[in-house]
Formats: sequence, C-alpha cells, structure tokens
Amino acid sequence: ASRGRHKRSGRSRCPDSNSIAGRGILAPAIINEAQIPLTEEEHELLKLGPRFIYNDPKTASRRRTTELATLKRKIEARFFEKKVSPGRPVEQFIAELDVLLQKLHNSPINYQKQKDIANQNITYDNLLSTIQSSQSQVINLRNTITKKKNYGRLIKRLKHKLHLKNIIIQKSDKNKVFHLGKLGDYRKKSEEYIDKTKAYKCLGTEDLLSNLIYHTNKYLLDLRLAKWITQKQYEKLCINSNEVELAHLYYLPKAHKPDTPLRPIISGLKHPTIKISKFLDELLRPLFNKMAAKTTVNSGFELVKQLQKWSKHNIRQETLFCTIDVADLYTMIPQTEGVLSLKKMLDHLKFKQVGGLKIETIIRLSRFVMQNNYFSYNGQFYHQIRGGAMGSPLTLTIANCYMFFYERQIVKQINNSGGLYFRYIDDIFLAINWPARHLFKQIDRWNHFDENIKLSEKIGSTADFLDLHIENQDGQLFTTIFQKPSYEPYYLPYSSIHPLHMKKNIIFTMLLRAIRYCSTFQDYLNEREKLRIALLLNKYPNKFVDEQFNYISSKLNIQSLTYNNYANYRQQVIDSPIKEKVPVDYAKTIFVHFTYCSSMRTFPRKFHALWNKYFGDSPINEVLPILGTRNVKNLQRQLIHTK
Repeated sequence: ASRGRHKRSGRSRCPDSNSIAGRGILAPAIINEAQIPLTEEEHELLKLGPRFIYNDPKTASRRRTTELATLKRKIEARFFEKKVSPGRPVEQFIAELDVLLQKLHNSPINYQKQKDIANQNITYDNLLSTIQSSQSQVINLRNTITKKKNYGRLIKRLKHKLHLKNIIIQKSDKNKVFHLGKLGDYRKKSEEYIDKTKAYKCLGTEDLLSNLIYHTNKYLLDLRLAKWITQKQYEKLCINSNEVELAHLYYLPKAHKPDTPLRPIISGLKHPTIKISKFLDELLRPLFNKMAAKTTVNSGFELVKQLQKWSKHNIRQETLFCTIDVADLYTMIPQTEGVLSLKKMLDHLKFKQVGGLKIETIIRLSRFVMQNNYFSYNGQFYHQIRGGAMGSPLTLTIANCYMFFYERQIVKQINNSGGLYFRYIDDIFLAINWPARHLFKQIDRWNHFDENIKLSEKIGSTADFLDLHIENQDGQLFTTIFQKPSYEPYYLPYSSIHPLHMKKNIIFTMLLRAIRYCSTFQDYLNEREKLRIALLLNKYPNKFVDEQFNYISSKLNIQSLTYNNYANYRQQVIDSPIKEKVPVDYAKTIFVHFTYCSSMRTFPRKFHALWNKYFGDSPINEVLPILGTRNVKNLQRQLIHTK
C-alpha cells in the first residue's frame, strides 16, 4: 500500500552528521552532495544556516540617515493632516534620535557577556560530546568568542571558491539547511524536468521584457478605454518600465527525496504581470477559502481538531487512514480550464461582480496572467505554455479552484460513507471505514476522472500528513508530531542578530504545537526534550529555554503537567479560541523601522521615551508609533544567487 522508502545515496553531511543514538536527532548539518572539501571555518559558517545574521553595525549606521529622513516625512505628514505646521519639535526629536542611534551603532561589543552565554552552552556541548564525539566544537566556540570573525571576508572567499568549482549553494526545500550541489547536475535535472512536464517553450536568447511591458500596458489601456476597468484600477495595475524585471527560474533541491529532485520556483516579484496577479488573488482567495472551508485545512492543528470530532463516533478498529499526493499540480493544470474554474467558483457562489469588477473582466485578466508567464534561465528565455508559475500568487488560487471541482464527487462519496476528507493544496487526507481493497479500487477510479490529475496513495492504520503523525491503535486515535527522515534540527541560531522576542516566539510556537499534536503525555515529554536538544544545538542557553517553557505554561494557565491531568489541559488548549489579529488603525499608527544590531536591545524603550517627550502633548498625541526592525542580509541572501 505504501511506496517504499529509498536509501539516500551519493551525498554526505559534512562533517559532523552523526545522529544522537536512539533519539532521531541530528546536529544541524550541511548537505554536501557535491562533496567539495570545506575548511573548518567554512563548515562552521554554513552550519549557522540560511537565516543567520552576523552583527553589522556599519550597515546599520550607513542606513541611519535614510531611515531618519523617512521617519521625519511620516511625522510631518501627520502634522499636515491636522493642518498644523510640524515646527521645531520634529527637528529636535530627529536630531536627538540621531545622536542616540550614533551612540548605539558605535557601542563596543561586550565579549565577556558573550563568553558567559557561551559557557552555559559549553556545559551541554560536553554532555553531547560522548554521543557526538564533537569536543572540538567547544574549543571552536571559545575561539570564535575570543577572536572576532570577519564574516564578510569569509563569505566573499567561500563564494569565490564555489564559483571556481562550479558548485551551486541553495537552501534545501524542506529542512531549510544549506545544500551544495554540482552545476552540471542542476542543469541535467532541469533539462529532464522541462522535457518531462512539456510546460515550457524555449524562445532563444532575445530578451522579452520590453515587449511584455508594452503588451501588458496596452492590454490594460484597452480594458480602460472599453470601460472594463476604472481609471483608478488602471493606474493601480499599469507598470513603470523602471520598476519591473522578467521573472527567472531557479530550483530548490528536495534533499529529503531519493536522487534529490528539484522543485522549480519562478521568481517574479517584479514581473510585468505581478500587480494583476496580486490584485486578482486578493479578490478571489477569500472567496475560495469561504467556498472550500469544509474540505480544506491549512495546518496539522486544523486536522487534529477535525479528527478529534470525527473519531468520537466514527473510528473503529478497521478504520483506514489514507494520504494522496497530486503529482505536479501547478504545471499539470491546463491554462484555459484553470481560468474557467475561477468562473465556476463565481457562478457557484452566485456572484455577478467582485470588488467592482464584472466576472468577464476577472476572467480576461486571469487569462492574461496565465498566458504571459515568461522567464529566463541559464541565458535562455522561456514561455510557460501549461499550468501556472509556481511563485505567482494567482496560481495557487487557480490550482485550488481546479481541485475543488475535480474532488466534489470524491468528497460526496466519502461523506456518504461516513468518512473524513480534507485537502491542503496537492496533499489529500482520508479517514474511512472501507476495506483496503475497496479503497484502492476507488482511488484507481478517481485517477480516471481527469487526465491532468494523477494521484498516488499511501494506505494503512497510520498516516503522516503535513507535520502530523496519525495512528489508529485498536480503534483509538493517537497523534503526535511528524518529522521527515531528513529532518534537521535547525532553528534560528541564538547568536544570530535578531531581536530576542523572535527567538522567544520560536520556542513558544514549537512547544504549543507539541501540546496540540501529542495525544499522550509521554509523546509530549519526548517532543519537548527533542525541542530542547535542538535548541541547545543551536546554542540557546539552557536557562533561557527553561524560562520560555515556564512562560508558556503560565500563558496557557497550566500549573504543572502530569500523566493524570495532561489530557484535560491539552483539551483546554485545543479548544481555546485562536486570537484574531486586531485590525490596525492606520490613521492612528506610524510604522517605524531601523536596522537592528546587537547594541540596540535598549533602543525601543529609549525611542518611546523620546517620542513621549516631544509628541505626548502635541496635536498628534493619539498617533501610536509601532517599532519594527530592518535586518541586514542573512547568510541566504549573501551566499545564494537564484538568477
């Protein structure tokens, strides 16, 4: 019933890839499929992972003038809205803020404090050394503290080395660690993928951008002149030639699968049709979500709640769980039928127009987006002639609509049999009280509903769907967290220059997930300790981890979890309503962003004190400044080039 697991071959995790015996935990790794020799320094850098940001006060200082000028314009605009002159307080506030930021950017790093934090981890590294034989890690850690690293120079040297060796560095598709692959392998797999899908037509080496800009603006102007769209909509959607660039294709290596297939991503953030795609998606996706609310889930937690409800009256000893994968969904959907599925949705919901647009206008614009997916790859230009671009917002909504109408008969059949059916994009989950032979026969029948949809199934008393593991144990439902065999315990490193609340949020989110997913206290304890080990491997101090664990318990009103009370507390957590986002009152809010560096931990408090000093009794005293951070480039942005 299940496709066999394949051994991973031809790759190495370099160099400390040993698993912690019996725990299924791996140290954060690099997947070095190219098997390029790395120095110890290069390996330590890559092991920090794609999200790591090193301290860079020079960049923060360089950006300060622009950031202050932006903030000044925003404050002045609020005064002008009140028909009041900004006056000297704004000038004085900006000047004092400038002095404060200069001091913070020029603050020396407290290396003694970093040593103290590191020493908390060294104790744990010594504990792990018996398992991982990595005592050298401790020495390396001390060295990195006593000797300030020049990350910029190290990154530049590594990029040059990889370029000379024709090595591509990418973030792996699922486990989000660095993957090193050979350029030749990427090109070969790309050719095989393009040939297999028949979704792309090569147009040669002539740049298509200027022609596509002209074609897009002319199409929008024709719609405006024919009064299909308003002047305001036309101005919103038309494009400036200085602000656009042709989409480009790149691949993420699926290192968790045999032979490392590639996931194609068409990056079109500045593509000429992106404005239309976003505009349509913002209109249509909420409508799809409403239409498909009873047959779709967006997380493992949503499925836990549905399974709990269903299993109370329906689960039996012979109940089967089934997961179904839809092959190459984005590229297999025909463009014409995909766009028509949007019309089907609007007819189904009995809409005559959406957001002031007639249905015919929506269909015309959607067709234009689908038929004008052009991109570059390896010096050649391509046109996507089948399916939608994986990376275009509208593609997901079209794929979802197409699947909704494909699956209606299946959903009806499952519901009539007292089963459970849910889908997340191209992954389907079923729970049903049918004999396995009958279920196989039905899936084979469903595979003939549409020549574009190819299903492959796994059937049994256990199932893995998204990040949820599900079991039927003699008619009892059990759930816990699912981690792929290729799982890497990589989290944002504690030493990364991110605000502390981001690191706290990681622990909160992961432990909350453990409580929601784990149906037994023992599974919860196992997952909590796996999380602790993963955090310690990413250099989180043990004391900090314990503090966050305790904070989560108090936040969830949990006194102390035990075998006896776990089920009741867990159910309270599952049943507690998820807080809805409070809508932002933009008229009374100013968003403030400054580039973050390690010396700016006290900045929020000092900023708000200054704000109250100058504007507490001013005409804009009801305006609330919301302080956000800008980051310098992380390792992913510094090392990886997708073009």
